[in-house]
Amino acid sequence: MKRYTWIFVIFLSFFGLVIGPQVPAAPAAQPIIVGVPTSLGFLEGKEGLRAVEMAVAEINAKGGVMVGGEKRPFKVESIDIRDAAPGVPVPEALLGIEKLILEKKPTALLVGPFRSEALLAGMDLIAKYKIPLIGSIAMTPASEKKIEENPEKFKYVFRSSLDVTGWVGLLVGTMKTLNQKFGFNKVYLMNQDVLWARGTAKGMEGWFKKSGWQVLGHDEFPTGSTDFSSGLMKTRALGAQILFTCFDMPQSGILVNQWKSMKVPALMTGFISPMAGQGAWKTFHGKIGGLLNAVFELGNIGAVKYPPATRFHNAYKKKYGKYIEAGHGPAPSYESVYLLKDAIEKANSLDADAIVAALEKADRKGVMGRERFSPGHQVIFGVDPAKTATGCFFQWNEKGQRIIVYPPALAEGEIQLPPWMKPAK
Repeated sequence: MKRYTWIFVIFLSFFGLVIGPQVPAAPAAQPIIVGVPTSLGFLEGKEGLRAVEMAVAEINAKGGVMVGGEKRPFKVESIDIRDAAPGVPVPEALLGIEKLILEKKPTALLVGPFRSEALLAGMDLIAKYKIPLIGSIAMTPASEKKIEENPEKFKYVFRSSLDVTGWVGLLVGTMKTLNQKFGFNKVYLMNQDVLWARGTAKGMEGWFKKSGWQVLGHDEFPTGSTDFSSGLMKTRALGAQILFTCFDMPQSGILVNQWKSMKVPALMTGFISPMAGQGAWKTFHGKIGGLLNAVFELGNIGAVKYPPATRFHNAYKKKYGKYIEAGHGPAPSYESVYLLKDAIEKANSLDADAIVAALEKADRKGVMGRERFSPGHQVIFGVDPAKTATGCFFQWNEKGQRIIVYPPALAEGEIQLPPWMKPAK
């Protein structure tokens, strides 16, 4: 019996020498959770989430985020808070944000509320849980005012996208160009009855009046409206040269169709969300030529004069099989992931206060231009991507191409009037 025991021992020893010691596999690095609470049923929210996932995939493919001496991957957790949908009360949207925070325990939130009303109400919730938010859709500058008035409480809220103040600046530059080039000084305003659009239209109405323009009328339309002919007939009858618009609802595409079919002799300019992406030409059967529309952030459109925007725009198309359609949201959502990564690595910590301090010192050359935060935690926008983040105006030509016409640092062509219009000069 002893003989067989010794043979068994020798066999095990030999087997161990051949195979070697069994070293347990290193445990996978704990992922860093980023939460995306927004209106996922709407274009800006849907594409914003995709842009976040694209940036996360790029970062993870390179090993992840260096923190605490190891590289850790990002992991995205999202929830549809439906705050952009008609009839959804703000408290219901906030419950969705809180659910994401409590169940998924994210290190930071990205994209965030769609409506400015939900962002402002949600700032107390963010302060309660002390979790950084880098928003990229809601545009109210009132959030910046709250941060500047109470920085300790609200310091966790940042915005990587254009805000209403920057948007008005982009509009003012374009309106000045139209005045100088064509002599236009008569305007009719039409906007959706939501906070950001009301704020934009009110700000522009004040600027028009102060600048000597004639404001001939101003109509507001509730979300879900499908007929704009009454406002268009007044625009024609009163002799407006510019029809200023602010809409983000899907139905606002009807406005452009009606404007063109009625041949209203006023250049339509402003922001109509369904008209921002390349797919709008096909969606609206090529009947949108002449429209002057905004893209709030570079990257949502490619730019010949700023290659990083084009590279991102094309990479999104390669990954998802179609170009970005939203004029607002995806590019800053993508950039928010890299801003967060840089902040975590500079802080070498996942502590919220440390991340906030690092974000406040951010200085990144991204797909929108140079990205730095103001004291109100707003990425600074201007007209030169070498110095600031940048948006632009483009015009649809009759060949279905989007031609950037403003600002001059990005312009690829000049503004053209529709064939049924003439300059005032």
